[in-house]
Order: sequence, then structure tokens, then C-alpha cells
Amino acid sequence: MTYQNIQFSIDQGVARITLSRPDKLNSFTEAMHLELRDALAQVQQGTEARVLVITGAGRGFCAGQDLGDRGMQIGSGKAPDLGATVEKFYKPLILSLQNLRVPTLAAVNGIAAGAGASLALACDLVVATESSYFLQAFSKVGLIPDTGGTWLLPARIGMARAMGLALLAEKLPAQKAADWGLIWSCVPDAGFQDEITRLAESLAQAPTRALVRTRQAMQAAPSHTLEQQLSMEAGMMRELGWCHDYAEGVTAFLEKRPAQFTGE
Repeated sequence: MTYQNIQFSIDQGVARITLSRPDKLNSFTEAMHLELRDALAQVQQGTEARVLVITGAGRGFCAGQDLGDRGMQIGSGKAPDLGATVEKFYKPLILSLQNLRVPTLAAVNGIAAGAGASLALACDLVVATESSYFLQAFSKVGLIPDTGGTWLLPARIGMARAMGLALLAEKLPAQKAADWGLIWSCVPDAGFQDEITRLAESLAQAPTRALVRTRQAMQAAPSHTLEQQLSMEAGMMRELGWCHDYAEGVTAFLEKRPAQFTGE
């Protein structure tokens, strides 16, 4: 597929997706969704990538849904089926990220609003510039936070703060988002790219399977009893103990050298 709305590359184990509609603050369209789907499938089906970085071109990460896109407009005499849009595009997007075979890093470089905020929060790690902010703008147009927002927000910061963001539709500065525990870190704009590169390279050299199993275990925890979670941990530890990276990690520790993980 030829990409016109995103940029996609894989280099030295780091897959990068850059949302690339800077004149529209990288807002979602059907065409962008299809390109994202294709790029994520390449990461999932291939073996080269060890981490995925998602960011935005220009002065924003993603402003959410482009309300001027086909199927979203009002006035045609027929109300749009927004549920169909969620089912067809946003649900598969978030589930693809949550089930990806490599860890994911959102590099938020400006506004992350609506579905754009949820896209970032669906990643394993979120790092934002000091000038960035998050915005749940749905109530301004008579909607609810979608793209997993009603699940991601309470899970990250609790019901009181999640409700406040959703009902009031107020901007949440990146530093405050970090203080609340919504994102991993907020860094100065000037050092942002260096920090993203450092984190991406670190994740690309890490034991990939163990990182993904960590994500899966933490996702399952809220719906498990402690006993169920302990059983899940036992199963995952059994699997990982049979993998190359565990043997390499222990050997490297005993030999006092950096481990050379393969991701398996």
C-alpha cells in the first residue's frame, strides 16, 4: 500500500508510524485508518520490528476524528451511524495496538484530543513534550469518549479525574498528566526527540516476549482474583523460562556483561 496519510518505516528494530496530516493536526479519516491498519499488520506479521513508536507530524500528535470526513457530516438528511464508525475503525485500531507482538511507545508532540488522546493512551508507554496537552472534547459535540476512552481513563487515573476530564472537556497539560499517572513522562520540548530515540532503542534491545507478556498480565489483572493472577503469572513464567532470552539474561548477569536479547 502507498501511504499518503502516515509515514511508516522500520530501522534497527524500531518501527515508526508518523500520523501525517499536519494541516489537519493529524486528525483521523477513513483513509488514515486503512493505512494504519496496513502498517500495524506489517509490524504484527513481520519479525524485524522489536518496538513501535507512534507520533505526529507538525505541531500536533492527533486532534481526533476529522469531522469533515465522509460519513461524519451532518445535514445530508440522514444521521451518521457513529457506532458503525467505531466498530469498523476505532475498535480494531485499539485492539490491534493492545495485542501487538511488540511494545508500543506514543511520542506525543502537541495536542492529543479525543480519539487521538485514546490512541496515545492505548500504547504501553506515553511520553509527551511539556507543550503538549490532552483533551477529551467529546462532550462539546454531544458524545462520549470513545476509542477506549471510557476504559483507559478510569483505569489510569481513577473515576473522579476521568469523569472530570470527560464532562468538563478541559485541557490537561502534559506535566499534570504525568503527575496524575496518566502518562509515563513529560520532557522538555528541546530534548524530546533524543528521549524518544533513547527509549525506542532501549525497548528494541529488550526481551520483547517478556515485555508483551507483562502487558498482557497487567491488562488481565483488574478482572482477575489474586489466585487467578498468580496462576497466569505461573503460566507466563513457565513459558518465558524456556525461552532464549531468559537463558541469555542469566548468563549475561553471571558473566557481568550486557545481555544480547533476540526477543524470543
